[in-house]
Amino acid sequence: MSDKSKELLELYRDLFQKVKEIYQQDNTLTVKSLLSAIKKGKEYLALKRHADEEQLQLVEEFLQRDIASFIAAQTEDDLSYSPTAITLENTLWHWLGEISDRSQVEWHELARQFSQKGVYHSGDIVTQGTLTCTNCGYKMDIEFTDVIPDCPECDHSEFTREPLMP
Repeated sequence: MSDKSKELLELYRDLFQKVKEIYQQDNTLTVKSLLSAIKKGKEYLALKRHADEEQLQLVEEFLQRDIASFIAAQTEDDLSYSPTAITLENTLWHWLGEISDRSQVEWHELARQFSQKGVYHSGDIVTQGTLTCTNCGYKMDIEFTDVIPDCPECDHSEFTREPLMP
């Protein structure tokens, strides 16, 4: 290895050591921001004085590659970067949101049941559940929020509701 190559290699090692120091101070930096920070440092300027344009371009390519590898190695044990962990977290938040929404609907329905004293009439709007005609005992399943029709069996207009099951 020529003296110039040894000198460039030593300057590159100093430059990469600076990458590690900067990353330890702020581990949220990306490859691009680390490379930008390095290009402003004195180590890069020293390298620039000793290398021609082609060598400098090659060093920058090596730096990008090595910075990317370094960041990947630093974050491989950190689950917050794992696509699996991110998907799992998003799924859990989705499930919690659904549970919360369902709970809110059930609480509103319960409050409405108390105000109606458990008696519903044709024309009332009701969410899902089973309504029982107070006249003939016919059970009507309501799947979605809907207006209560008259009883299909006896045309009566008064119903009670079975308790919601979670």
